[in-house]
Amino acid sequence: PTKSETKPKTDSEVSLEATSNVKTYAQEIQIYVDSFKEIAQNNMKVHGIPASITLAQGILESGAGKGKLAQSANNHFGIKCHTGWTGESVKHDDDAAQECFRKYNHPSESYRDHSYFLTSRSRYSNLFKLDKGDYESWAKGLKDAGYATDKKYPDKLIGLIERFELYKYDNEVLSRNYVPAKKDPLVEISEGLYTIQQGDTLYSLSKKFNLSVDDLKKLNDISDNAINIGQKIKIK
Repeated sequence: PTKSETKPKTDSEVSLEATSNVKTYAQEIQIYVDSFKEIAQNNMKVHGIPASITLAQGILESGAGKGKLAQSANNHFGIKCHTGWTGESVKHDDDAAQECFRKYNHPSESYRDHSYFLTSRSRYSNLFKLDKGDYESWAKGLKDAGYATDKKYPDKLIGLIERFELYKYDNEVLSRNYVPAKKDPLVEISEGLYTIQQGDTLYSLSKKFNLSVDDLKKLNDISDNAINIGQKIKIK
């Protein structure tokens, strides 16, 4: 890249590889959160889904609004047409070629539909027995109920919620002051795997674990410098 294209080596280097196959950076994610936090909080009041979970899913599924479906169909949660959908739709390659996805006039309709989707399907009913502020259990519960096939889906949601302090929006709705306990990064090492924390870069990790950046890349089959909060990487 030319000098003008080179991103400064800051926290924004920890980019998010979204489900929608786009990369998005911290500043873009914060703008996205500011745009949709009130919609997520209103849905939490009406439907009981933590605002933090809705926002984290929106960020991950839509690439903070940059993904193809979000751009072409205002669909921020990758919701497919399914039986009974009578609204507009678009065709998009996903698990299979040219699948049918719902199209909305405005992203807020996608947020509302996401709430209906979770509240109207019996396989998600156990989620609503959980504490509305327990985002960790909700993240794991979504995966267990089959919302996503990615084994790391709960870690990705929790990582986003804690990094961007999305739990604060749950706090406002629930009138509480919950703050997650700070995790000691060194405690985050198990079986030779280290969990990426906020502020980590490949360079800082290479110094911490006495490895070269190239060694880290080879060990983890990483082609560029992008790493994600919550991602587990091999350190030996």
